[in-house]
Amino acid sequence: MLIAALPDGALKPSDFEVHEAPTPEPAAGQVLVRTVAITIGAGQRAGLQGSASYAGAPEVGRVMGGSGVGTVEASNHPKVAVGDLVRADTGWQEYSVHDGDRVGALDPSLDPAHHLGALGINGLTAYFGLTDIGRPQPGDTVLVSAAAGSVGHLVGQIAKVLGARVVGVVGSDDKARMLVERLGFDVALNRRSDDFRNAMRDATPKRVDVYFDNTGGPILESALFRMNTHGRIVCCGAASQYDTSSPGGGPRGVPGLLVNNRVRMEGFLVFDYATRYDEGRSQMRAWMDAGQLHPESTEYQGLEQAPQAFVDLLAGVTVGTTIVRV
Repeated sequence: MLIAALPDGALKPSDFEVHEAPTPEPAAGQVLVRTVAITIGAGQRAGLQGSASYAGAPEVGRVMGGSGVGTVEASNHPKVAVGDLVRADTGWQEYSVHDGDRVGALDPSLDPAHHLGALGINGLTAYFGLTDIGRPQPGDTVLVSAAAGSVGHLVGQIAKVLGARVVGVVGSDDKARMLVERLGFDVALNRRSDDFRNAMRDATPKRVDVYFDNTGGPILESALFRMNTHGRIVCCGAASQYDTSSPGGGPRGVPGLLVNNRVRMEGFLVFDYATRYDEGRSQMRAWMDAGQLHPESTEYQGLEQAPQAFVDLLAGVTVGTTIVRV
């Protein structure tokens, strides 16, 4: 699946096109991987926008990038066997070639959705962003935006495991009910409600100790006015500003509220924690096995559905990790 056009405004399925090419051949030290599933995240829209430094410059005519799980079809690497299930930067394509040192065998007993979600970049982002930067303490109030999304729904559950009171912000009443009834959030708010600001105030009577920001924009502004002294804001993403050609300006309250309330506001990239990925995956797997963490996903069938899945994600249609089964 190639990038056919760089989006002008909101993303459209027609910004991508199917392209057929011969199956690549692995060279010495390389492996050929057949993609089983890929994941799509809001941050990929920032890459197409040119606002994500880690994604490189957007370019028409190249394969759309992304993380995937696949099976090894051919191997010229001594430590990777044919038939291994591996995680790799497959992109939106059925077959891809990788250096054998850059792929590792995965537990085949787990659904690939878990390897891409809770045990993939989404889960690692939630884990390290919350525990290393947010550092919630028992009894703290943790506020999470895009709380039904791939990262947010995991952040809220981790915060509960760590003893925090968790308030999620989502885009619909159905999602709000899901967070409370299925995932154990204490409160969930619909950002589209007419009385959202009042609802946030009522939901945070002791104000907010940790705000995990996945959206930027108006929700970040509202959170700034609810932060406790010495509160922490974890800047993970700015989804409200991705799917547009004219991102909005910064919120009110910066730097005044940060200074007056001594609030620490810190951005991060999960790739900074690459040497600790095993630690994060081990802890996330332990919480899953103990029934304390319940990963959610929305699935699409067939690589040709990837563009629509991307559009749906940005429109707030999907819940949890967005997965395309190839």
